[in-house]
Amino acid sequence: MFDTLSPIDRLSSRVRQLAPANIDAGVDAAIHQAIDEGFERGELQSGQLDQLFAKTKRQVLQYGELQPLIDDPNVEEIWINAPDRVFVADSTGNRHLELNLGSGAVQAIVERMLRDSGRRIDRSMPFADATLPDGSRLHVVIPDVTKTHWSINIRKFSQRIFSMDDLVASGTLSKPQSQWLTAKVRAHKNVLVSGATQAGKTTLLCALLDALDSTERIITIEETYEIKSRALDWVALQARQANLEGVGEIDLRKLIREALRMRPTRIIVGEVRQGEALDLLIALNSGIAGLGTIHANSATNAIDKLKLLPLLAGENIPAEFIERAVGYCIDVVAHCVFDPQRGRRVDQLVELNQVDGKTVLSEVRFD
Repeated sequence: MFDTLSPIDRLSSRVRQLAPANIDAGVDAAIHQAIDEGFERGELQSGQLDQLFAKTKRQVLQYGELQPLIDDPNVEEIWINAPDRVFVADSTGNRHLELNLGSGAVQAIVERMLRDSGRRIDRSMPFADATLPDGSRLHVVIPDVTKTHWSINIRKFSQRIFSMDDLVASGTLSKPQSQWLTAKVRAHKNVLVSGATQAGKTTLLCALLDALDSTERIITIEETYEIKSRALDWVALQARQANLEGVGEIDLRKLIREALRMRPTRIIVGEVRQGEALDLLIALNSGIAGLGTIHANSATNAIDKLKLLPLLAGENIPAEFIERAVGYCIDVVAHCVFDPQRGRRVDQLVELNQVDGKTVLSEVRFD
């Protein structure tokens, strides 16, 4: 599978041959044996034992040279365009790392990540989304969809659940904004959280869930698990890819319909981006309160986008019905932005009201 292997790659490959059945249990002995063999063949030099052992164990049991980046709480996202083109994003922005993972290491790391998640990737299924054990979201694209190298994105999420008070303390929300949003969500108003990538949409969504009454029954629906909640009565649902035979796929539309049978008081869609927008609107129109996130450039743009997405669900969906459904079902849009100087914050709060049968958007300001 690999063209040329580094010493760590060769040792890791040999360790997997020596202890394939239960790699976690037998890894130490297997590493020592593989290193001894390398010394005997003259492939390894003296004085490297401790370093080789540690690096090989990390490569075999964890995610190789990516593990320190995954463990670093300041790193928010990691992406790889080629073995020597590794980038990270943190609160200061994006930067290229002086790191060369070596030929084959990228594939080996991804294969371990996908094995842990139960998902797969191959030429017939060149895309994969998965959740890592620490909650990070993995997205992979392989050739020939990409030109030459595997493309990997690892979006990290804090394990901490931020409260509305926490967001006020960090400057994401003002105190009046927090109080207004909390009152709306507790009054069973339907809230759409909009913004660009990394704007803090999911963080705000989780804080709103944290503000709910403990009697709420919450059903969350996502492509990959990202939403976190302390609620006792909470069920998290995740979409599923088709199997090797091309069957067994479960999409967000199916999950929303199933959630309606689970006696929810709240339905939460982690990201509304396709035809599931229609099913969400229908669910909200049945009297169940809900929240969701959507990628958009402004609160107004979020509403416009939500009016278009249901049309992707199929033909013969009247635009007039969608227009009315959005107006009646969505009560509040909270728009998040990310500014490298000011950080993440809620930039707009917009309330939707019906006036003479028309939907009127009113920006809420606290001057």
